[in-house]
Amino acid sequence: MPALLMPTTLMPTTLITGGLVVDAEQEPHAADVLADGGRIAAVSAPGRLSPREADAVVDAAGRLIMPGLIDAHAHVDGLVFDPDVQLALLRQGVTSTICGQDGVGFAPGDGRYAAEYFAAIDGGDPRRLRGADAARRASGPAPDGIGAQLAGYDGRTAVNVALLVPAGTVRHEVLGRASRAPDAAELAAMRRLVETGLAEGAVGLSTGLDYVPGIFADTAELTELARPLAAAGAAYVSHMRGGYEANSAAGIAEIAEIAAGSGARVHVSHFHAAADTVLGLLGELAAAGVDASFDAYPYTRGCSLLSMPFLPPELTVLPAAALIPRLADPAERARLRRDWFPELDAYASVGPRWRELMTFAHIAAPEYAWAHGLTFAEATRRAGAADEIAFGLDVLVASRLETSIVMAVPDARPPAELARIFAHPGHLGGSDGIFIGAHPHPRARGAFARYLRETVRELRAWSWQDAAAHLSARTAERFGLGERGLIREGWIADLALVDPDGVADTADYDAPLGLARGIDDVFVAGVPVLAGGRLTGATPGAGIRRQPVRRGIHRGTRSERN
Repeated sequence: MPALLMPTTLMPTTLITGGLVVDAEQEPHAADVLADGGRIAAVSAPGRLSPREADAVVDAAGRLIMPGLIDAHAHVDGLVFDPDVQLALLRQGVTSTICGQDGVGFAPGDGRYAAEYFAAIDGGDPRRLRGADAARRASGPAPDGIGAQLAGYDGRTAVNVALLVPAGTVRHEVLGRASRAPDAAELAAMRRLVETGLAEGAVGLSTGLDYVPGIFADTAELTELARPLAAAGAAYVSHMRGGYEANSAAGIAEIAEIAAGSGARVHVSHFHAAADTVLGLLGELAAAGVDASFDAYPYTRGCSLLSMPFLPPELTVLPAAALIPRLADPAERARLRRDWFPELDAYASVGPRWRELMTFAHIAAPEYAWAHGLTFAEATRRAGAADEIAFGLDVLVASRLETSIVMAVPDARPPAELARIFAHPGHLGGSDGIFIGAHPHPRARGAFARYLRETVRELRAWSWQDAAAHLSARTAERFGLGERGLIREGWIADLALVDPDGVADTADYDAPLGLARGIDDVFVAGVPVLAGGRLTGATPGAGIRRQPVRRGIHRGTRSERN
């Protein structure tokens, strides 16, 4: 764990001198920035602000002064309190995250469902969200609502957290683990939970339509849950149904239907497919009058729960205590081999190659620690198991389903093709970062630094102004994160100092735990949270309540319009 340099959260007055200010509305230009009381007090020509006005002066010579970056799709719901997670985010310049993704979260409700089902993704201890009182945290599970969860972040982390209302969790609160459609009264109860979450500050509604119980929700149910979003100015955010890539058209068609029926604007989570497919489908949404944005990360491999592709939904919806004995039963294994596993090849769209393309990221069973980073085929050979199916079922039983995998695609898209996707003005920066595991996907620790290294410096597909738009300002505007994302007087002083020649990701698929370099000083609400590349120990982060601020930057930066 890094050394802590500053044990308390203060609101200092800080003067940043000698750098180049850049944001979505300004090309890089020399200016000094004064932060005071959590806000940007002044942005002035170099040398005009007196150091005597500041408690501290930070020399930004040779660096860009950028707005803090915002991760539009993060999985740190229960992990953002960990210093190592905070350090990994801040070393990429990320000061705010949007959580409650993929339809599963700790609220509303007691958090137990998410803690079990999404333990390998979001973390499994909702009690950490109960606030600073240790005795209270030990007394029970997570808070009951979005408002209570947001309050659990206030002043307890170095990074800000906004929340989506997770539709799968809403469904579970009303229907439990049932796969049927809700009746009218149940659907009304589900809608009330969405309305309450929005009233408490949620920035939208998320779905995870390949996960349970979201996979059981039909389009009519989702449309009804999305109806309150338009009036609230919030977004419908969807992990689409059907596996993305070549299957994306069906998912986009459902999103268009939900948008038309609800009036909500939409956001497509981790939209990954061939560039022509992505851009063509976004064009279809625009032609249909759908206000759409999306996030996509600068990698071609994915990461998720092993149980999601490996088991049928009617099993994964069961509690672990009921499912584990079934997976250990030879008769059940024989049934799965006959009735389910032939479908895995079709789901993966790669045929039997899934055995070489799926790599173990996290296995919550010490006896299988040796398998981290190995493909199914490699691990099966090393274990001497009968085949990959037997080995996968053994791992799920031993880990009580807490296993995740990194999933490659047969033909990795080159960076230039990804840059074509990122050039779309509806693109927002998102890592889909999952921090749990001995061999996780490198996107958690590298995505935002990789955007800056690869898309800006190496490919020159973005200018620095474009990067500030895609990775900060547009996300703040799209999700109503208040006065964040631009460097202007009176706005929140979330700032990152970026070495334009040195910023880079170090995490890769072989060594995924490396921290980014080239961003050593970061401020949240004007408070230094990263200094010299090390955590200061300050915790000025907060739960961000939805607060729309219109600034009209979604139309594209100058370089995108020209």
